[in-house]
Amino acid sequence: MNPLQGLRNNFRRDRAGDSVAVEMRSVEAGTMHGHRKPILYLENITVSFDGFKALNNLSLYIDEGELRCIIGPNGAGKTTMMDVITGKTRPDSGTAFFGQSMDLTRMSEYEIAGCGIGRKFQKPTVFPQHTVFENLELAMHADKRVWPSLTARLSGEQRDRIDAVLHTVMLADQRSLRAAQLSHGQKQWLEIGMLLMQKPRVLLVDEPIAGMTHQETERTAELLTGLAGEHSVVVVEHDMEFVRSIARKVTVLHEGSVLAEGKMDEVQRDPKVVEVYLGS
Repeated sequence: MNPLQGLRNNFRRDRAGDSVAVEMRSVEAGTMHGHRKPILYLENITVSFDGFKALNNLSLYIDEGELRCIIGPNGAGKTTMMDVITGKTRPDSGTAFFGQSMDLTRMSEYEIAGCGIGRKFQKPTVFPQHTVFENLELAMHADKRVWPSLTARLSGEQRDRIDAVLHTVMLADQRSLRAAQLSHGQKQWLEIGMLLMQKPRVLLVDEPIAGMTHQETERTAELLTGLAGEHSVVVVEHDMEFVRSIARKVTVLHEGSVLAEGKMDEVQRDPKVVEVYLGS
C-alpha cells in the first residue's frame, strides 16, 4: 500500500463528512505540489450555458504566494474560471475551495471578497472625481459603518498603510491628483492599489496591460512580480511577450479544460498548445 492510500484509509476510518474532503484535498494537493501549500483549489469544475460547456471538468491549483499566468484562445474559459472563483457564477458540478475550509461555491461575491480574494477587471474602476489618496481611503479594509464620509479622521497606522500602497503601485507623487487626471496605466495601478488596501491573499488580474504604453507595461510587470510572495497573483493575459516577462508557471486553457501547464518554455514547445493557440 502506498503512503497516500494509507492516509486515505485512515481519514475514512477516523473522520466523516466535508472535513474528510478538506483533509484529503490538503494531502493530495500537497503531494502534487511538492509540499508547497496550495491556497486555491478548483476541482472538476463544469459550467454550462445553454448546453455549451464554458468549463469542462476543470481542475486548477494555485499555490500560496505564487504568480500564475493563465493563457488561452478566446472562449477557452478564462473569464468563467474567474467568475467561479469570485462567486459570480455557480458551477454545475465540481468543487472550489479557498484555503482549507472555505467552499467558494457556497459563498456570496461579497463574502468571497471579504475573505481575501480580490479581482481586477480589464477596464479600471476608480472614483474619477476623488484624489488618488481618497480612492485608496475609500477602498480601505474597514467597517464602512464607521466611515460616514471622507472627512472621517484617519489613524496614523491607516495613513502609513495608504502611503505604503501608494509607493507599491508607483503613485506616491500623484496622491493629490484626481483619478480622472491619471493616464490609463496609472488608473490600472490605482485599481490594483485599491485591492491591496483590502489585504487580499489572492489577486485575480484580467489583462492588466491592455491599452498601456511600453513603459507602463514594463512597470506593470515589475509591480505584479513584486506582489507575488506576499500575495498569490493570477494573471489572465493575451500578450505573450508580457507573459514571458513575468511567467513563473503558465496554465493554458482550451475548451474549458487545462490543455498544458508548466514553465513558459515547456508550454511554448507543447505541440497541442502550438496547434490551438500559439500557432494561430
